[in-house]
Amino acid sequence: MRLLVCLVLLTLALCCYQANAVVCQAVGSEIAGFLLAGKPVFKFQLAKFKAPLEAVAAKMEVKKCVDLMAYEKRVLITKTLGKIAEKCDR
Repeated sequence: MRLLVCLVLLTLALCCYQANAVVCQAVGSEIAGFLLAGKPVFKFQLAKFKAPLEAVAAKMEVKKCVDLMAYEKRVLITKTLGKIAEKCDR
């Protein structure tokens, strides 16, 4: 539950900031991948950001915890974040 709150707050901060309310497509797909994609696919997705290996390793460690959540709940979170992003893009 704590992770969900953090993800929602992060998404709101990124999407609904006054200076730029348009959601970057790369960030949206990264968040969806973080929640739904398998480890190899998500690692490939992260490669486009050219992040340091330590950052990728840390993100993959957190993903292990997310993957323990029921898939249906992760889909629900993704849909909710999509609705938030949709409202921010208007």
